[in-house]
Amino acid sequence: MRFRLTPRETSFYDMFAASADNIVTGSKLLMELLGANSSGRAEIAERMRAAEHAGDDATHAIFHQLNSSFITPFDREDIYKLASSLDDIMDFMEEAVDLVVLYQIEELPKGVEQQIEVLSRAAELTAEAMPNLRTMDNLTEYWIEVNRLENQADQIHRKLLAHLFNGKFDAIEVMKLKQVVDSLEEAADAFEHVANTVETIAVKES
Repeated sequence: MRFRLTPRETSFYDMFAASADNIVTGSKLLMELLGANSSGRAEIAERMRAAEHAGDDATHAIFHQLNSSFITPFDREDIYKLASSLDDIMDFMEEAVDLVVLYQIEELPKGVEQQIEVLSRAAELTAEAMPNLRTMDNLTEYWIEVNRLENQADQIHRKLLAHLFNGKFDAIEVMKLKQVVDSLEEAADAFEHVANTVETIAVKES
């Protein structure tokens, strides 16, 4: 790691870790959604909304700290990008749950559980990686694995779309379900954006 003569604001590390832990909470709520009935889904949506609001608060705290800090642990634009990408993950996960409830979707298509499993694993890896930003150690395997998971998510998403468009679903139902699976795919993309940003930071700091 590059030697520094100036002190750095360290609270960013804790805030990034808190944001990532909140994403794990969101991924667990997605897992709960799979086995829930309609009334249970509404309650899960409320909890997901609260988690998303907590994520917004964490993001705003990072931005506030960034604007008030003279010295930052790494480049300001990377801090902004990392915080924004973490926030995007929660936004897309919350969107997917909200759509399931709003559209009163009774049964999710086969394959959605695979999407959610990928997101859950990516959330765990991201939460494990954020504390390592302090030292920039043991991060390479993280961004490689998250990129692999995103590729897997792409394949699952394409198969889901093929399944939805096979002619066995009502046209309106297809539109509803496609929005849900697209939101989950956007969440997977956002995990990759986080991993790519971490890789950029690590390269700059090496």
